[in-house]
Amino acid sequence: MKLDIAKVERELRETRETVVHQMQELGATETGDLTGDVNYGDGFSDAGAATAERTEVMGVVDALKAQLDGIDAALEQIAGGTYGFCITCGDEIGDDRLEFRPESVQCVTCKTTKG
Repeated sequence: MKLDIAKVERELRETRETVVHQMQELGATETGDLTGDVNYGDGFSDAGAATAERTEVMGVVDALKAQLDGIDAALEQIAGGTYGFCITCGDEIGDDRLEFRPESVQCVTCKTTKG
């Protein structure tokens, strides 16, 4: 089976747009920095609750930023003509892995040994 690179690129760009939107809704920029524009509402009666909520938001933003970085790396590989090859060992990344996780830039072996 051969992947349709144009379709993969289109899907990655759509996913990227969604991830960026989610980050913005959480009050973060594409770089993962919080803007401070998030209003935690009047429901927080103490600073501890607000801090806990902010910490939770930061964790979600960090996960979204990691996903965004992976998407951007895959898009760079597509642009460079190297999509589908592991950035660590240079072996082909299986089509099954790329179908399941199109932002993959490492083969399963390198990803699992990376830790």
